[in-house]
Parts: sequence; C-alpha cells; structure tokens
Amino acid sequence: MVRAILSFFGGIFSFIVIGIFFVALSIGGVFWMYGRDLPSHEQLATYAPPTISRVFSNEGRLIDEFAQERRLFASIDQIPDMVKYAFVSAEDRNFYTHQGFDPRAIAAAAYEAIASRGESVRGASTITQQVMKNFLLSGDRTGERKIKEIILATRVEGTLSKDQILELYMNEIFLGQNSYGVAAAAQTYFNKTLDELELEEAAFLAALPQAPSEYHPVRARDRVTARRNYVLDQMLQNGYVTQEAHDAARAEPLRTVQGGDIPAFRETLPPRDYFTDEIRRQLSGTFGEEEFFTGGLSVRATVDPALQVQAALALQGALERYDRAQGDWRGTGETLPAEVLGDDAEWRAALSGVNVARDVKLGGEWYPAVVLEVSADQARVGIEGVAAEVDAPHVIARSDINWLPGSVSDTLSVGDVVHVRRVTSDSDGAFQRWSLRQVPEVQGGFMAMDVNTGRVLAMQGGFSYQHSVFNRATQAQRQPGSAFKPFVYAAALDSGFTPATIVIDAPIEVNTPQGLWQPTNSSNQFYGPTPVRTGIEQSRNLMTVRMAQEIGMDVVGGYAERFGVYDQMQTFLANALGSQETTLFKMVAAYAMFANGGERVEPTMVDRVQDRYGRTVYRHDQRRCVECSEPNLVAGAAPWITSERSRVMNAVTAYQLTSMMEGVVQRGTARGINLPVPVAGKTGTTNDSRDVWFIGYTSNIVAGCYIGYDRPRSLGRGASGGGTCGPVFQQFMTEAIETYGGGRFAVPPGGYFIKIDRVSGARLPDDASGPNVVAEYFREGEEPVFGLAAMIDGGFGLGSNLPMFSPATGPASEVDGSTDQQPVEPSANFGTISSGGLY
Repeated sequence: MVRAILSFFGGIFSFIVIGIFFVALSIGGVFWMYGRDLPSHEQLATYAPPTISRVFSNEGRLIDEFAQERRLFASIDQIPDMVKYAFVSAEDRNFYTHQGFDPRAIAAAAYEAIASRGESVRGASTITQQVMKNFLLSGDRTGERKIKEIILATRVEGTLSKDQILELYMNEIFLGQNSYGVAAAAQTYFNKTLDELELEEAAFLAALPQAPSEYHPVRARDRVTARRNYVLDQMLQNGYVTQEAHDAARAEPLRTVQGGDIPAFRETLPPRDYFTDEIRRQLSGTFGEEEFFTGGLSVRATVDPALQVQAALALQGALERYDRAQGDWRGTGETLPAEVLGDDAEWRAALSGVNVARDVKLGGEWYPAVVLEVSADQARVGIEGVAAEVDAPHVIARSDINWLPGSVSDTLSVGDVVHVRRVTSDSDGAFQRWSLRQVPEVQGGFMAMDVNTGRVLAMQGGFSYQHSVFNRATQAQRQPGSAFKPFVYAAALDSGFTPATIVIDAPIEVNTPQGLWQPTNSSNQFYGPTPVRTGIEQSRNLMTVRMAQEIGMDVVGGYAERFGVYDQMQTFLANALGSQETTLFKMVAAYAMFANGGERVEPTMVDRVQDRYGRTVYRHDQRRCVECSEPNLVAGAAPWITSERSRVMNAVTAYQLTSMMEGVVQRGTARGINLPVPVAGKTGTTNDSRDVWFIGYTSNIVAGCYIGYDRPRSLGRGASGGGTCGPVFQQFMTEAIETYGGGRFAVPPGGYFIKIDRVSGARLPDDASGPNVVAEYFREGEEPVFGLAAMIDGGFGLGSNLPMFSPATGPASEVDGSTDQQPVEPSANFGTISSGGLY
C-alpha cells in the first residue's frame, strides 16, 4: 500500500517536473526565437534625442525656437529627485530593484484581466520596457512585441545604469501639448524650469504618461486631478514624501498655463518675425532641415532687438502713409456669421480663430475686431482681448475715416473683421478713441547692417510677418533702378574717370532686337556737359549710359558681380540703369563695401552656432587675435586683431564714390534726409515708379529700403526713392545713430584734394569758398584734366543720333532705369565749342 502511494506521488512529481521542463523549454524556445535579429540596444548609450533649436539675440536673450518635437534635453543630474520619484511612483514603483521587467506586476495584471474576463486590462510595462518600446520597437499591442520588450529590457539593464535608463525615458516620453520630455512639459504647462516645480506640479507631469492626449488640464480637469492625487498617494506610500507635504500638495488646485492661471512661456518671446524666419531658412540650407529642427542648435543672432523694432515701425509707417493716401478700403476680407454676433462669448471665440495679423505695433497695438453695429456716422465693434468700457467705448466715428470717401456704412458691414488701435494723447497718453486700420496692399523691405563686420542688425521683409511670410528683403527680385548707378560710377572711376570729368548729357538712341531704345532723364530734359559728381547727385540717366558705353558693359558687369549684386549680369546697356533684378539684401551688402573703404564683407544674420553639447560649429567672425595667448608681452604692448578680408575696389575709388554720394544727400535726389552725422547714399526710382529705393550709410551702418507692389505696377507720379523710402531711412537711422554713432568717412592714403566748381568742373584756387565749391579727392600720380578738354560722350557723339536740343520722343522701354523726380541745377556750357547754348 505504501509502495503504491509512493509510486502514485512519484508519478505526479515526475509529471510536474517534466511539465515544468517542457514549459521552461517552450518559454526558452519562444525567447530564443524572438530574441534573434532584435535591434541593437547598445545604440541607446549614444542616443541624442531630437531637441529644440533656439535663437538668441545679440544680447543673449531668447527670441525664438524651432522644433519638430518640443523637447528640451535635461541630463539626469538636472532632473530633481522629486520629479524622478513622481514618475517612478506613477509608472514603475519597483524600478530600482527589478532587472528590466517586473514578474509580480505582470502576474497581477494577468490575474486582473482573467478575473474581469478582459474588461479590466492594465499595463505592466516597466520604465525599461517603455524605453525599449519608444526607442527600438513599434507601439503595436501584441504579445510578440511584449516578448521582445522583455528580452531587450533584460539586455539593456546589463548595459546601462538605472539613471541612464531613466534619463532616456524622461527626455523621450510624450506628455501632451506637443511636449516631449519633462523639461519641455514643465515649460509648457507651468512656464517653469524643472528645479522650480512644486510637488503637486511634478505629480501632475507624472500623471500624464498614462493618457497624454486625453489628460487635458482644462477639458479633463477632474480626471487628471484625480490621477495627480493618485501619484501623490503612491509617492507617500513609497516613502518619497512626508504626510504633511502629501496633504498640502493634494489640497492645491490644478493651476496651469492652459487654464489661464499662468502666463505661457511663448508670451515671453517676441512674435516670430522676418529676421528669425530668415535664419531658419538660411540655416536649414546650411545644416539641413532635419539637423536644424532636431539638433538642439544654439544660434546667436546678429539682430539688435531695439533696432529691429525701429525697422518695422519705420517701414510700416511709410507703407501705411502711402496706402491711406490712395483712399481705398479693402479691410481683412474676413467676416463672422451673423448668428455668433449676438453673444459676447460666441463672437470672441469665433474672432480668436480668424487668421489675421496680430503682430502690428504701429502707433500702438493693432487688435482684430468685428463690426457689431453700423450706421452712417459710426460703427460699434467688438475687440479681441479688450472688454467694453464705459469711458472707452468701442466705436469708430466717421471723423476717423476722413481718408476714405463715403460714410461709415458705405465702408463697413456688420460681421466684418477689421483692425483697430487706440489713439492716445501725445501729452499724457490718455485714451481718446479707437481708430480703424488696414494692412496696406503695397509692400516693401528694409535691412540694416554693420559696414565693417557684415552683421545684419535689423530686417523687415514686409508690413506684417503674420500677414505675409514672404521676405521682400531677401526673396523679392526687383529692379534697383538708379540705386545701381554707383557700380557704373565705381567702374568708371577705376577706369580713368574722376569726379570732375565732364560727360555729355545729351540724347541717345540704341537699336535693340526689341526696337529703338531712347533713354531719357527724369525731367525729359538734357543738360549738356556735366561733371561726373553732378551726374550721380542728380541721377542723370543719359550720363550713366554714356559712361557705361565708354568703359564697356562687360566691365560694369564685372563690378556688379564682384560686389555680389548679381551672380551673372547681362551686358545689355539698359542694365546700367538698374533694369536687371536683384534683392535688397544683396544691394545693401554691396553698399557696405563702399562704406568700409572697398573691403569685402559677407552679410550674416548669425554670429555663432553651437551644437547641443556647446561646441561651436559655425562662427562668422574669422578674425584672429595676435598674441592674445602670449603670456609674456613686452611692457606697453597689447594684442591686436588681424583681418584677412579681400579688397573688392580701390580705397581711393571708394572714398571718391562716397564723397559724391554725400552730395546726393546734401543737394541731390535725397536732399530730404537730415542726420547729425555724415551720410552718403543713392536713390532709385524705376520705370513708371514701380519700385522706389534708397540705400544709404554712415561710417558704421548701411541701411536700405525698397517699396513696391508684389505684382509690380506704378506707385503713381508722386512716388520716388527720396520721397517715399528716404523717410524710412531717416526714421531708422535717427535711432540707430543714438547707439552706434557715426563720424566723418575716413580718407585713405594715396591721394590729394583739389577744389573744383561742382557745376562746371573747373579747377578753383585753394582758398575758394561758396556753395558750388567742393574739394575733390584725386589719386597720387594722376594728373586730372579739367573742363571740356576731355569730354566723354560714350561714342554716341554730341547728338549725332538724335537732335541734341529736342527731347527724345516715343515711349520709354519697360526696362528704363531711374525716373527720380527731383529739381536739377544748371550744368556747364560748351564754352568755345559751338553748342547753341544747350542747358
């Protein structure tokens, strides 16, 4: 009997042992089968997660961010223990003791699923397993993926430390609101850094991984608060917090950015503008879009924030003045449906979703508004973000739109979305009324840069970035018109001309494949023999064409390409008048080389770029400091900076050109500009006034403006470079000089001064004085010829092609150059040459 019993139990034992063996063998086979060809976990040791690239101003202030995934990398040493313990308590309480997976958690989850017949299924993945899923596997909810997770988790536990695994997890995990990782989430939800978080805020972040897309702090406030409190309970149970701290945190209400309790981090940044977007465009081309948006680059921009504001206001002011002078109302083109206008909350919600510009600060902030009531004399509007006030009624009066024809009801309709701004008293800033505004149809660009370093200090690519992201300073191809003429004059000065050389201002006709080209001066008059200086001061087209013909358009084209105005200039004679298109960016950079004495300068919007580890991967300033590291300098000696910039033009030529362009500002086509430091520059007004330009410079800063319609058409007879763009330059440079100063343009060695009559070009005594006396700079070894002894006609003769004293007739070519409209002064006569007294 005993033997039978022992035999029975022996059989059961053998069966169990064999069963266990086969189960173990089966499990081992499964793990062996799925363990083959798994991704290498060793790459995790060198993993660099996609992180935000940030742009800083020249003062080191954060001004913009770019990212595909909003992630700020935080090393494990930068993550407070409180935050670590919150996530461990919420996601994996045995994290510090298991070997990659938690058998007890798996068993408990399996039992719960069986007991509930599949109605209650909860996860049992450890933090290590989640890292494997996020980094190396897919998110499929299958048994196969789970097995692979466990295999990889056990492997990685033998390769990485617990802190390394937790660092990967807390920087990679998605926490809602396009935030990846705890550092970005802390900023998104609480506008705080990790070390500024309170206990209840850390618990909130730890609550999010369970359902980041559903746990919205406003829409699911109760649910996410309950989950936060569960995390706090787990932290208490695990001994990470005291009872007192737990109770205090649990009693705190949920306060977040999304709930309106805390200002958003983005609100501390200026709105994205043309400057930072151009950095994005250029660096995406240099480093690749993937690296720029995910590489965690730190970009030090050249922008001066105060001057950037001034650039925007100056250009916007000119565009609005022109637009209002046209007397045409277009509005935003957006309307709200009538059914939402009766309820304050409804129209405010609808208005917030309308895509209109919200970045305009001209004369004060421009607000989107909707017309609620309208009559002939006034309109009542609802204004975004502004509550109605008894002492500041939201009304647009008829007197505010005197620049428009018709009544208020002729202009506006109920439901129209418009822009308005406050009008305040100049004396004390007191509110006076609300004023109707519109984004102009006419557009333009403005740019300013340091003439010595090429650092772009300000750039405005249009009226409003939010209205149109197209950057007209860098992307718009426009005809520069007479703003191109300095390159013709530079080529001429290097080819034997002097500022006193006499050039014939007389009719020209040129046969072209497109027909007869008859360039004219803006006044449709001809002025006979005229010094080169006067030719550029008064922007004489015919003189410019004759000079270009004399020296050769191939020479002119070479200069334009050397200065970077064109990659390849076509050698048509009309291009001497600026008919070939280029960008404002290239023109301003080229003028900088006039200002700095003829040395090449490369424009840049970025001083330095550092990678995520702080290593410099780009630096614009390539100058070297000689003897900076020398420990034993001779007493009284100091380190010095070397520059290896190449020369693009003779220094004497650069000074001569600058001196003549000072005359443009003092008495020529830009005489309206008045600044406390010496200024040189050139206007440009293209055929039919389709584009107007002014580019000018002091000894320190060059700035340029162009204004025109995106689809080129005439701006009207009153539009000119000096009258329309000149005020933009004046307003901006008035502020820029306060910071950057300015002085007399440096006179280079290698020349000497002679006084001449700027009207006749005749040499004058050294003690001569008067309004027509100017001291011209001539090269050493150069014996200038004065007066009419060496007149230049460009090979066209003295009117051999057309009658010299009759203005050319017929329509001008579409690529005629300047039509600058400014008064002109009488020029020299022919003297003893039989001329018939031409003026």
